[in-house]
Amino acid sequence: MRILLTGANGYIGQRLLPLLVEAGHDVTCLVRDPRRYELPAPLHDRVQVVQADLRQPDTLRHLPQDFDAAYYLVHSMSTNGRDFYRAEQQSASNFVQYLNGTRIRQVIYLSGIVNDPKLSTHLRSRLGVERELKKAAHAQATVLRASIIIGSGSASFEIIRDLVEKLPVMVGPKWLNSRCQPIGVRDVMHYLTAVLDNPACLGKTFDIGGPDVLTYKQMLQGFARLRGFRRPILTVPVLTPRLSSWWLFLVTRTSFSLAQSLVDSLKNDTVADLRRSIRKAVPHQCMSYTEALELAFQRIEQNEVISSWKDAASSGVADKNYMDYVQIPQHGMFFDRQVMHFARPPEEVLDNIWRIGGKRGWYKVDWLWRVRGLLDKLVGGVGLRRGRRSASSLRPGDPLDFWRVLVADRVSRRLLLYAEMKLPGEAWLQFRILDNADGTHTLEQLAAFRPRGLAGRLYWYSLVPFHFVIFKGMIENIVQYGSAPRSPSSAVPSAT
Repeated sequence: MRILLTGANGYIGQRLLPLLVEAGHDVTCLVRDPRRYELPAPLHDRVQVVQADLRQPDTLRHLPQDFDAAYYLVHSMSTNGRDFYRAEQQSASNFVQYLNGTRIRQVIYLSGIVNDPKLSTHLRSRLGVERELKKAAHAQATVLRASIIIGSGSASFEIIRDLVEKLPVMVGPKWLNSRCQPIGVRDVMHYLTAVLDNPACLGKTFDIGGPDVLTYKQMLQGFARLRGFRRPILTVPVLTPRLSSWWLFLVTRTSFSLAQSLVDSLKNDTVADLRRSIRKAVPHQCMSYTEALELAFQRIEQNEVISSWKDAASSGVADKNYMDYVQIPQHGMFFDRQVMHFARPPEEVLDNIWRIGGKRGWYKVDWLWRVRGLLDKLVGGVGLRRGRRSASSLRPGDPLDFWRVLVADRVSRRLLLYAEMKLPGEAWLQFRILDNADGTHTLEQLAAFRPRGLAGRLYWYSLVPFHFVIFKGMIENIVQYGSAPRSPSSAVPSAT
């Protein structure tokens, strides 16, 4: 079949794409900015990428019209409540207009369980998108409604993990007693592929879920038992939704806007309705909550995290065309340039660069980086807790603590990061390895800052003393990390 995949660079889309290709389908990925979407190497010659923005109907007019089916996997939860509701409804409406001009006969949508009478803004938006997609004249909508999705890199998994691993005692709001029906991401993938071109699923809506119905408190306790922790949990009625959002934001890696949307939804029970069971149409035995957790940790330990919720959206910066910042401006800028000559194999130093951030840290005074991350969190930024998708690999678009990867080119030995922290300006951090005529090599480390007004200039000058310690120490430690003790003349740092 010819399939159009929207949301291809999201958490679900990245996992679904290889499954569709392996099944022999001809897949076209719709993305807003192809520059920030890197196909896995085995799929380069087997998948087409087209550019369009669902919020702008004019960009959809040039798209091919001869698809057989489409997956609708987009959302706008990273923006504010009312804004994301309007954005989602408008995007769905524009997509339906496009569908009506094509031969597409099935559109598949992953929604949320919406069985409570009084829904949160997020779940009302999910239901609204369902209704928009069902207005398509020719394409029959197949809707899969899921509760909490558990898998390596999923927002739910990462939030639960942060809460359990970081808090020896939890004092939580009353929504911890709300019930849900978690489902493993592998089971979600099974259903998404099994309903494709399935006559029993055309025009139908199904609730999907694992075998366990749990409160959020029970989910936290189950996670703690699996990891060998004792975590007393107290629920109190005094935490307002806003306080709960701040609590979730400060303790976990989520952004504040996403925390608000999640907390708003957690007051609703999200348990599958047996009247909408998918078991007859697609017989399948789902994993238990514990089995889904175990599989997630296996993938993390094997360094096989395919996608993360942070890939798609983490802050307001993710809504920009941030690949426009691949070239560092030269005018109106402040620079801190460090260079260091070395004789060890360049691939070893490049590997150190590729492992920067996350658990490895930033190679110099990590506690200062953590303080900067905490300050960023307190003013509504992303902080350092996002970490990395993978401990050893990087690709354009990856989040990296409070940076975003713009360029990750091992062939040209260049890594370029763009700051997503709260700043009175814009910041870049670049690493390049250059070859010298005498057979040695040079690591160039460039910190660049474009200030915004007087506040930006004062910010840069206030950090100059710290830059002298941090950036000089960073480049030295990157070059030397994992190497044998060096002679005094084997590596020579300098700064400009």
